[in-house]
Amino acid sequence: MSAEKLSFEDFEPGRRFALGPKLVLAEEIIEFAREFDPQPMHVDEAAGRASILGGLAASGWHTSSMLMRMMADSYILNALCEGAPGIDLMEWRKPVLAGDTLQGHSTVLEARPMRSRPGLGIAKFRHELENQRGELVCLSENSVMIRMRPAPGISASPETTA
Repeated sequence: MSAEKLSFEDFEPGRRFALGPKLVLAEEIIEFAREFDPQPMHVDEAAGRASILGGLAASGWHTSSMLMRMMADSYILNALCEGAPGIDLMEWRKPVLAGDTLQGHSTVLEARPMRSRPGLGIAKFRHELENQRGELVCLSENSVMIRMRPAPGISASPETTA
């Protein structure tokens, strides 16, 4: 990560950020599923093979969480992000199976200053994750609020005193 964080002005439409790679382990699929989505195809390899998914499969919510982590590692933690107002699209196109390697990209679709919040902009992203066979497994779109670059001589984040 660079010392200077990415600001809204750095998120021009068309800019792409690489995501991954991320090897998906059976143990993490089971651990996530036991806590959040304990359906048989997510917690038991035999049940996964017997299902329409064809093997021990990550929950769609687990896939979304892995996408979020890849986004954080790629650009969010190195940017002046202020969160997201929601998700516009989340599609789980193919099962993510134990042993798959996920990678992809996030692309800035549009960026505009927020009228309701001076100093913030909103960038809309499209995220695409593929497995090692080049199959699209997850497609998502959402907007992120990002602080604008401060005017010269103004601090990007106010200092607090104890």
